[in-house]
Amino acid sequence: MSLHINGKSHDLPEDPRVSLLDFIRRDAGLTGTKKGCDHGQCGACTVIVNGMRINSCLTLAVMHDGDDVTTIEGLGSVAEPSPLQQAFVDHDGYQCGYCTPGQICSATAMIDEIAAGIPSDATPDLTGAPSLTDEEIRERMSGNLCRCGAYSNIVAAIREVAGEAS
Repeated sequence: MSLHINGKSHDLPEDPRVSLLDFIRRDAGLTGTKKGCDHGQCGACTVIVNGMRINSCLTLAVMHDGDDVTTIEGLGSVAEPSPLQQAFVDHDGYQCGYCTPGQICSATAMIDEIAAGIPSDATPDLTGAPSLTDEEIRERMSGNLCRCGAYSNIVAAIREVAGEAS
């Protein structure tokens, strides 16, 4: 049994009680994904599994046999940041930076959701394609908390990457 993290195969732990978050950090050695509340309330641990964003603290590693997991390290690097990582830097979309990996993973998947036409609670017309309004972004990103309050800068970074800079 194994899962793929950022394109690399990792054998799943023998202990079925290990969360995906702890597996990523401890066993795979990828410490970009953060442990915030460990209760699924802050979003610091957000990763992308098979194209969907999840809180990695709320799921067990063994539940992801064969899955593709993308962490912040899989989106870009210091030398070659993803467009969203660069936009967070350009728009000061972080302060302390603790929530930033989860914010960026969530925003990456959110942009894909909107491109796929998946509505949210803030989408006014469920039959049409969602538009990328500030309200739409805030609703979709509401599971990712920033204790420093960099929300307006995070929204600006997302809008820039999605092609609708404000």
